[in-house]
Amino acid sequence: MLKRLLTFSVLILGYQAYAQDSTSTKQLGEVIVTANKLAQKQSTTGKVITVITKEQLEKSSGRTVGQLLNEQAGVSVNGSLNNIGTNQSVYVRGAASGRTLILLDGIPVYDPSLSGNEFDLNLLSLNDVERIEIARGAQSTMYGSDAVAGVINIITVKQNVNKPVNVKATVSAGNYGTLRGNAQFYGKAGKILYSAKYSKLHSDGFSTAYDSTHNKGFDKDGFNSDVASASMQFEATANLLFKGYIQYSRNKTDIDDGAFVDDRDYTVKNKNLITGGGFNYHRNNVNITGYYAYSDFTRSQLNDSSDVPGFTTFATFDYYGRSHFLEAYANISLGSGFTWLQGADYRFSSMNSQTLSISAYGAYPDNFNDTSHSQASLYSSLFYNAPNEKLNVELGGRMNVHSRYGSNYTYTFNPSYNFSKQFRVFGSIATAFKAPTLYQLYSSYGLSTLEPERSTTYEAGAQYTRHSSTVRVVYFDRHIKDGIDFDYINYKYFNAAKQQVQGLELEASLKPVQALTITLNYTYFDPKEEIQSRETFKDTAYRYLLRRPKHNFNITAGYQFNNGLYISANGKYVSKRYDVGGYQLPDLVLDDYFLLGAYAEYKLPKYIKVFADARNITDQRFFDIRGYNSMPFMFTSGVIFNW
Repeated sequence: MLKRLLTFSVLILGYQAYAQDSTSTKQLGEVIVTANKLAQKQSTTGKVITVITKEQLEKSSGRTVGQLLNEQAGVSVNGSLNNIGTNQSVYVRGAASGRTLILLDGIPVYDPSLSGNEFDLNLLSLNDVERIEIARGAQSTMYGSDAVAGVINIITVKQNVNKPVNVKATVSAGNYGTLRGNAQFYGKAGKILYSAKYSKLHSDGFSTAYDSTHNKGFDKDGFNSDVASASMQFEATANLLFKGYIQYSRNKTDIDDGAFVDDRDYTVKNKNLITGGGFNYHRNNVNITGYYAYSDFTRSQLNDSSDVPGFTTFATFDYYGRSHFLEAYANISLGSGFTWLQGADYRFSSMNSQTLSISAYGAYPDNFNDTSHSQASLYSSLFYNAPNEKLNVELGGRMNVHSRYGSNYTYTFNPSYNFSKQFRVFGSIATAFKAPTLYQLYSSYGLSTLEPERSTTYEAGAQYTRHSSTVRVVYFDRHIKDGIDFDYINYKYFNAAKQQVQGLELEASLKPVQALTITLNYTYFDPKEEIQSRETFKDTAYRYLLRRPKHNFNITAGYQFNNGLYISANGKYVSKRYDVGGYQLPDLVLDDYFLLGAYAEYKLPKYIKVFADARNITDQRFFDIRGYNSMPFMFTSGVIFNW
């Protein structure tokens, strides 16, 4: 199967070479920052970077961060097509949740109170995002723990601001009582660049759990969130820049008691504070960057169980996590095409929790006392970019020292070669790791002797760009050993799981005519996983991944009219996949599905734009998570004011 797909991809590359006959290097010349922590053209790195541009974001009004990421090559965000507020599990290239590092303006963000250290995408508003860069593949040499399958850099900093005062506001409404609002004030006054943003999202929602009988009258589960942020940059001199930022998020979600089970009084409240600051100094051939970031997370679950019969009549679950992150690095131009990156970072994480369960037999409190760990790293990479931009090579390594398990190392070797301004090939061999979390180490289910997960990823690919069209094909092969799994016999975490995932990613952006743009991507996985059986609790092997399809296809066709009207249609296909069938039951197959959507916007003279977005137009019933409702037909329309 994989050989056939590779042949098909090569044919597509050949067709593009035949069909286009004029030159454009817009995509290859695009500037990115996530690949190597310095601004560079996409053509000068062999890393696989997908950029969601500001233009694409502006044509995604009415969606969430998770929904937009779910449409990208190699990425599945499980929960993004469920009721708003559902937990978002980010799967990149088939790796489990928590194996993709989320960055906010280049700084790692994660919740130490979660068992896998994930970051909740529900805490972000898409209206606050300026750009997203997705770097797929092992990125631990550059970004440390958790970057096993890649990193997703969500960039909120505005660029090319010249006016002292700018205002942008968005108001939209949709079915299921969905209301969105966003206000931004930003500008540049002298040496100061500032920004202040506020976003609101409210939805009455639909029932999170699926009523398989269709007659139990499950109630709606709503969501309400607020996100406020501010940032400032001060250009002290032509060579020295200081910056600071703060973001506060809170949301409340109504949830149900489990798959197929309603609950009218079960809620979760989340609060998150992220703040920090840094500097950048550049002079001659040296560029030095340093910053500090602090974040804390509070998660409170309340279930008074008054409408659901059962053993427990009241329960509360309170979790708190916080982290400190400190980093400094320098890019030094050595001449003759060589650049040297060297840096150090430090992570400190802590968490605690308090739970209380009350039944007819009394109260059962349980406390997870404040527990912490830290890790410090030194990393270095040497880059070579030939003067003619033909050959580009990165060779790097990282040493990580963990306060609990000791030290581990990663490396990366990443060459690429541009045969012309249109055609290039690239590849890499890179290792990565994920340190065990506080919960996995120290909870009542934890094991203090856990070692980090380790992985090795091999990549090879080719990209062709001509006219305003681009096609990229990537083959990858990732091996994970010492994977952290949960033992359902002894009820402890342990190092045992192994996983190999081979796959193919195809991305294309085509312009048959100037006004028409067609973007598409296709992802194929061929997995092998050795973990504890969910049915017998004995070691076994699987040829599939839970909730992760082997085939995933996305396509969007958009047409820009001269009068300011833009319309597009989009489709998404997800193949059959498995989900857990229940305790000591075999896994169940979830049916494949195809979703159809449409978007339209019209720019009025001066400062106003109106838009409408329709998703799942055919109102198809499908399931991404067994026992939980997925998105029905959704419609959103609104107005954007930009001055």
